[in-house]
Amino acid sequence: MKKILVLVALTIGLSSVHAQIKPVKANVEQLPDQGYRTVPNQAFTVGEYLSYRIHYGFFDAGTAELRVEESPFQFAGRRAYRIVGTGRSEGSVDWFFKVRDHYETYMDQVGMFPYRFLRNCDEGGYRINQDYIFYQDRRGFKNMKGEGYKSPAFVQDMLSAFYYARTMSFANARVGDVFTIQTLVDDEIHPLGMKYIGKETITIDAGKFRCMKFVPVIQKGRVFKDDDDLTVWITDDMNHIPVLAEAEILVGSIKMELKDYRGLLNPLAKL
Repeated sequence: MKKILVLVALTIGLSSVHAQIKPVKANVEQLPDQGYRTVPNQAFTVGEYLSYRIHYGFFDAGTAELRVEESPFQFAGRRAYRIVGTGRSEGSVDWFFKVRDHYETYMDQVGMFPYRFLRNCDEGGYRINQDYIFYQDRRGFKNMKGEGYKSPAFVQDMLSAFYYARTMSFANARVGDVFTIQTLVDDEIHPLGMKYIGKETITIDAGKFRCMKFVPVIQKGRVFKDDDDLTVWITDDMNHIPVLAEAEILVGSIKMELKDYRGLLNPLAKL
C-alpha cells in the first residue's frame, strides 16, 4: 500500500531513484548555521483537501486523502503547515490485506521545507514507524533513535516533497526535462526525479481536465519494470494537483484517480 499512496503523495514516486546516498553521521547541533530560504508558493494553502480512489486491477483497493492545516505550533518562531496523508484498504482487499497508513509533515510556510516527519503504517501486519527531526538551517536531521546526520540543503521528506514539487514552475518545461528533488526515504537520501512528457486532456469520473504528463526516472527492477510503467497527470494550472496515475508494477497494475477536492487556492483546469 506504500506504493499505492506513493501515487497520491508524490507525483515523482518514492521508488523513482537512480543513486541513493547514505548520509554521513554528525552532531547536528554543532553544524554551522547556514540560514533558511524563501520559496514562492502559489499552489496550495491551509484548508486544501484532496481524496483519491485506488484501483488494483479490477478491484477498488482503497482510498487516500491529503489535508493541509495550520500547524498548532511554530518552529524557531516560523509558521508551518501541518500536512496529513492517509491511506487505507477497503472492500475485499481489506479482508486479506488490511492497510492503515498515516503520514504527517510539518512544513515551513515560507521556505517550503519540512521540520518534522512522522510515519505510522500498518500494511498487512507489517508495521513501520518513523519520526524525523530536520535541522534545515544546519543542513542535518535526526532519526527516531536520536542519531544525527548531515543532509543536502533543504532536504524533503516523503510527503513534503510532493507539496514542494507543486510550487515549481513548469511554464517553460520542454519535453524530456527532468525535475529532481533531494528526499529522505528510510534513512537514505534519494534524488527523486520526474520527467516531463507533454500536455494532454484526460477524462475521469470527476470530470475532464487539462493536464501535464510526467513519468518518474526509475531504477529498473525495484517496483516498476520500465521507465514508462508509471504515468502521472497533474492539472495544467497553478494548483498542480495529481488527477490520475497509472502504474504497471511487478505484481499487477494500480490506478489512482481524483475523487474529491476542496479549498483549492486557484481555479482548476477542468473543462
